[in-house]
Amino acid sequence: MSKIAIVFHSGYGHNKVVAESVKTGAESVPGTQVSLLAVEDVEAHWADLEAADAIIFGSPTYMGNVSAPFKTFMDASSKPWLEQKWKDKLAAGFTISGSPSGDKLNTLQSLMIFAMQHGMIWVGNAEMPYNEEGINRLGSFSGLMAQAGQVSPDVEPNAADRRSAEKLGQRVATATARWTKAS
Repeated sequence: MSKIAIVFHSGYGHNKVVAESVKTGAESVPGTQVSLLAVEDVEAHWADLEAADAIIFGSPTYMGNVSAPFKTFMDASSKPWLEQKWKDKLAAGFTISGSPSGDKLNTLQSLMIFAMQHGMIWVGNAEMPYNEEGINRLGSFSGLMAQAGQVSPDVEPNAADRRSAEKLGQRVATATARWTKAS
């Protein structure tokens, strides 16, 4: 059984929709157990993160970077970092903002560097952009980018972004199954 934890912050509910879609995709891979952890609740779940084979990080892009609550989580991870608790786990990331760019690449790079500092192995997004389903419509390979305007989370992120999130979850779960089988 592969264990994946999705740690996310969602200020307005949009990124929670993305996190849930990533979870749906990961759970579609047989033998995968997924936990969804809001950063506000992570204090009670450090052991779950340590037990995970992969951790997927998700933060909205606020002012060109991760949100303050997500950054607080990152800073609080110094104890697992010091003890190398997440070394050799797989990692991936996703973000959402109101505009097509919104400087989301910087957020994904921050998540990737954070994972690398923990000694994790980064899994990127392998979906080609501009396909007929709209998968990876924002064209990111370092992680998942989604978009949501000033509308309800029931409306946006749109179906293509939700499906893209599912694809990322599937990719990480498939890679985790291979990674854990090999070790």
